[in-house]
Amino acid sequence: TVKFSLERVKENWTANSPKYLDPIASIEVLSELQVAVTLSTPSNSWLFNMAGPVGTMFSPDGVDALATTPVGTGPYTVSDFRTGESLTLQLRDDYWGAMPAMTQVTLRYFADATAQSNALLSGDIDLLPALAQYQLIDKFESEPTLTVLEGTSTGETTLSMNNASGAFSDIRVRQAVMHAIDREAVMATANSGYGLVLGSMVPPTDPWYDESLVDLYPYDPTTALSLLEEADATDLEIALKVPNLPYATAAAQVVADQLKAVGITANVTVLEFPAVWLDEVFTNHNYDMSIIAHTEPRDVTAFAAPGYYSGYDNPGVQELFAEADASDYDSYVTLMKKATRTMAEDAAANWLYLQPQVTVANANLRGIPLNATTLSLDLSTLSW
Repeated sequence: TVKFSLERVKENWTANSPKYLDPIASIEVLSELQVAVTLSTPSNSWLFNMAGPVGTMFSPDGVDALATTPVGTGPYTVSDFRTGESLTLQLRDDYWGAMPAMTQVTLRYFADATAQSNALLSGDIDLLPALAQYQLIDKFESEPTLTVLEGTSTGETTLSMNNASGAFSDIRVRQAVMHAIDREAVMATANSGYGLVLGSMVPPTDPWYDESLVDLYPYDPTTALSLLEEADATDLEIALKVPNLPYATAAAQVVADQLKAVGITANVTVLEFPAVWLDEVFTNHNYDMSIIAHTEPRDVTAFAAPGYYSGYDNPGVQELFAEADASDYDSYVTLMKKATRTMAEDAAANWLYLQPQVTVANANLRGIPLNATTLSLDLSTLSW
């Protein structure tokens, strides 16, 4: 099963970054319970990524109809699945590890955030692990039957600048944008003030987080004007293309107003997400600036990869990331910090703020994870 699953992802997947398995040179089945995976080069990130979607284990005879006939793995099996409505997990008797307290868990799907919030208020659901309507936090906190937890996520809301074309190929223009934007003001408008102002594409739950980068480019329109003048880039007109997501459209208006104050006219275009935004911005790089939350964990290396939509191409940073991945753990952290600092100094993008992980739950529910550090929803610690 392990060999089959890894080879299936490595060779056939087009989503969830199958490139994370590129370090695998060979997979050898040693026994019914042992598999030897040999890497072509040492990789610190490989094991972490194996705990994500690319490390999913499949049954060889259960992959043909996964869209309609789920299999289930780990301590739970799928007892009921209704497309677009719900997924019910039932505790299995033959699981080899520690058993979770919940014998049955039902995950429900909602078409919009309002319906989701109403279901929580009415008691139809017991846990909302990622609240999107921050304006409702005060209402939830006033409900004695509910509890509200605020942690951190891996969603870095990013004001990207196309490093590969136009005015933003000049570092001075990118640095001017860094000084022109009041990130606290953007976060206040787009997220009702919830979140954490960032200085890099690294959340505080990653070992190479550097808090000092937050102060690298303080809000300073005067310095922004000087840099633009030095770069002979006054009276710029740029295309700010954003997805039709509430936080992105709200942030775009604040960003456009602040850029206008330093002589940059940002023409805002709202694109349908995901299809149009992915095609125009992410794939074809037909943009000057954009705003999107990058939610995949430990994705700072992707932002610096050649050909990525950011257009940031610094061979020195790419070498640091490669060296870090192949190093011992202490060197790994040190080199990752060095690489991410260089990216911040280069103003590769303006990482505005980190999306919060706001969880609202039945007050009697225990063991709720505070932070979202991976793409998984951990049910193993929940109990009444």
